[in-house]
Amino acid sequence: MTAAAGTTYWCESLLVDGVATAGVRLTAGADGRITGRADGVPAEPGDIRLGAVLPGLANAHSHAFHRALRGRTHDQGGDFWRWRESMYAVAHALGPGRYRQLARAVFAEMLVSGYTAVAEFHYLHHRADGTPYPQAHAMELALATAAREVGIRLVLLDTSYLAGGLNTPLRPEQRGFSDGSAAGWLTRWAALNATLSADAADRPAEPALVTLGAALHSVRAVPRDAMREILAGLPTEVPLHIHLSEQPQENTDCLAAYRLTPAELLNDLGALTPRLSVVHATHLSDHDLQLLGRNGVTVVMCPSTEADLGDGIGRARELADAGSPIALGSDQNAVVDPFLEMRGLEAGERLASGRRGRFTPAALLRAAGTDGYTALGLGRAGLALGDPADLVEVDAHSIRTAGARPDQLVLAATAADVRRVIVAGRVVADRGRLLGTPAAALAPNGSPAVLLRDALDALDSAAALSSPDTGSSPAAPSPA
Repeated sequence: MTAAAGTTYWCESLLVDGVATAGVRLTAGADGRITGRADGVPAEPGDIRLGAVLPGLANAHSHAFHRALRGRTHDQGGDFWRWRESMYAVAHALGPGRYRQLARAVFAEMLVSGYTAVAEFHYLHHRADGTPYPQAHAMELALATAAREVGIRLVLLDTSYLAGGLNTPLRPEQRGFSDGSAAGWLTRWAALNATLSADAADRPAEPALVTLGAALHSVRAVPRDAMREILAGLPTEVPLHIHLSEQPQENTDCLAAYRLTPAELLNDLGALTPRLSVVHATHLSDHDLQLLGRNGVTVVMCPSTEADLGDGIGRARELADAGSPIALGSDQNAVVDPFLEMRGLEAGERLASGRRGRFTPAALLRAAGTDGYTALGLGRAGLALGDPADLVEVDAHSIRTAGARPDQLVLAATAADVRRVIVAGRVVADRGRLLGTPAAALAPNGSPAVLLRDALDALDSAAALSSPDTGSSPAAPSPA
């Protein structure tokens, strides 16, 4: 499904860079990008009329399969490391078929909540015992297919995961994450890139919704020499992400192994460049902070997850002041709401500093939008000529938003206020329902809740948990 060439959207109000502009007409081309914009104009016949509109919002860090743990681990106590054991159990229950079903449902929840693009930090590459699936790239194609079925942009951050910890071999439950070596991961990444590129070339009339990025899981899971090899072998234009200093234990172990903090280790490897995004960066030294800022490294913060797992509050304001762009992600998807992530970023700063207004509403929207899109390698998300034609309409007159000034709408709204969502120039969701995509046809009224219920029921069934999912995913993402 493509946007008709010259599809026009008239926005009663368009909020970009903290400025609300009335009467904006946007024209979306067949390639899914903005080909025309006029400000301060009346609506015309043929326009699709929208109310208050924001540029597209990026979920800059997601593990889709963690959604299966929502509402199921909160009575366990403990910390991140205890929660991780529950996460491993879910990973082992997933194969290509169930992963596609679950990811489709999770991406659908993201879309109707206002996310127009997602970076999926993906390391479930192989069977639980580490052997490959019969179909090459089965798990990766499951994610790509799910995204196309829903109509959301996906940047697949294919992740290298080679060790169980610093100077520690893989645990049995981690074998399915590993390609054995840096060379093995690079070989598989290049083959996957060729497969996805060939698929996109087969459908030249369709906007490219799926692109490939890369990730190093962490300094815990990728040894120093392997990181050096991957950095040398990966194309320089590819966006690269890594978990960094989420837990104090990672810092302690890294110092013991290398006499460097994780950030200092990456700097020693030459990895700290503007193409890098570090996720969490919760526990930084002053030197770490300056290294990240001076090199223009994006920091992806995930406030809802960092609170849920008890990670701590990062130094977002100091990082931004030092030069690091801030992006936002939902991570474990215990919460899927871009507005609550924006609010969480500001709330954490207020709690840590005792001061209000640490980030302006415009800065919060930039973190959720343009800086997130940039971290994903998608360019700007400012709805200027050539930008992706990704828009989010928000109800400015709901019980939550009534009376809010347009420039402060992002601090009043929640995902419940999202109305129409446009990705690549086409309306793909409206008031919590999917529209016009294969995923929309799979549930009554296009309901993501039904998709989620069915996916979680499949995981919970005794048959699903006792028998491996060895089914394959389609050889290429199905057209949407």
